[in-house]
Amino acid sequence: MGGTPALLEARASRRLPLSISYLLSSIFSLIFLIPTFLQANQQRPEPGLERAVNWKWSVVPSPPSQPWRLPPQRVPVLANSTATAPATPTADPGIYTIKKGDVLVRIAKRFDLTVAQLREFNALQSDFLQIGQELRIPNTEERLTLRTTGSKKTEQPAAQPNLVNEVLLLRVFLDNQGFSTGAISDHADPVFGRVLHLYQTGRGETLDHAAVVSEAIASTAKTLTDYTLRVEDFHFIAPPKATLATPDGKPAAAPRLTYEELLSPTILAYRSPWEFVAERFHCDEKFLRKLNPKLGANPPAGSIFRVPNVAPLEIEKIPAREIQPSAELAGPTRAVIRDLAVLEIYRDEKLAAVMPLSRSRPGLRGRGEWKILDAIPRPRLATIREPHVVREEKTGPFYVNPNPTPRLAPAVLEREEILPAGPNNPAGVVWINLSKANENTLLPFGLHGTATPSEMFGYESLGGFRLANWDIVRAASLLPPGSKLEWLP
Repeated sequence: MGGTPALLEARASRRLPLSISYLLSSIFSLIFLIPTFLQANQQRPEPGLERAVNWKWSVVPSPPSQPWRLPPQRVPVLANSTATAPATPTADPGIYTIKKGDVLVRIAKRFDLTVAQLREFNALQSDFLQIGQELRIPNTEERLTLRTTGSKKTEQPAAQPNLVNEVLLLRVFLDNQGFSTGAISDHADPVFGRVLHLYQTGRGETLDHAAVVSEAIASTAKTLTDYTLRVEDFHFIAPPKATLATPDGKPAAAPRLTYEELLSPTILAYRSPWEFVAERFHCDEKFLRKLNPKLGANPPAGSIFRVPNVAPLEIEKIPAREIQPSAELAGPTRAVIRDLAVLEIYRDEKLAAVMPLSRSRPGLRGRGEWKILDAIPRPRLATIREPHVVREEKTGPFYVNPNPTPRLAPAVLEREEILPAGPNNPAGVVWINLSKANENTLLPFGLHGTATPSEMFGYESLGGFRLANWDIVRAASLLPPGSKLEWLP
């Protein structure tokens, strides 16, 4: 039996495995074990922060004039005439003036074009050229608009149709309802089970699993969609690093990120197109690679990705300031952090949004009532390498000091060093300041994004209580300054 990819996907959304309900029932039984499951053994520092997790850090807003993009770079564009991506020309080559001895094929090769593309862009009727004649050379954006593909047609094959399962369907549905299950994939985990449970109970519904699946099918026309990687997306994607080959000829594993590499760029951008697209569509990167097995290690502009059909995180549109709503427009709003596992946002006492949350440092927690203050988009982090307070334990064979004396180590630097803003800043793309309930004094930790959305429960990092970047942007857009934040077990 055949059918279009869309039809196959629609059929698959309704051919749901019978075992999934039993799996979800097991997940629900583990809901109250989630805090232990998620926060246990949080001992591995985030790559590059092995020493930095021991220092005190503060949040520094980015100057409004600071560019929110990488400096101009050579952007790879999908080849139309060869099997590999062409070397990218310099930006905006502009006009080329014909000299003695020039022929069209050499000019095309010089600018990494085909003769057919050069003809199309200049409306040439023949290959005859005159000395002094001017040819317009398309820039990288204009190349993507050309219809001509060259003599050897090597259009990128479309991604294979993916037969979605019930978990993927529900993850996409819940995300579009404001109930984030974290990085989207096609398998269940305790976070997914808990958020699904909160959706059912928070909306006053029963725990009828079949009813939720039917609702998801009815409201989700397409579980997956296509996204074409654009030239402008590379404003937020760092150029790939050169890698050495192993003795068997395969590329060596990328070297571990260092702290110095976090300090050096103007913006902590995504490290690959895969990372960019995964975060844009709230997706686990390993699952994204599973959906797109024919794309290479560094897909060029023009590559077509199969992605979850959710509202994208448009990194380019994150403003320099004023991301929160006013209290008058938002209405009565409060937030709840429950079990150090999820952030719940209520409007008019109705559950409006849920998102997974983790602490960035072992032992960090809150209690009682706090208050939401201002949000800082594009945050930077600053330190003088002042260590956290170290308490010396005086022990003996029969004695342990119950009140150890604080010992303060001196700071190492005279001037602050700053981790630049960007999606790979350990605080992510938004930081929300917090205070105790009846105070306005900033606490040293806040709500913020993360550089590792798929692994934020396993890494120790900087900051306070973190969410995925797409979730912290959503949280900031829902929580006006002054909102109450409650800590509940």
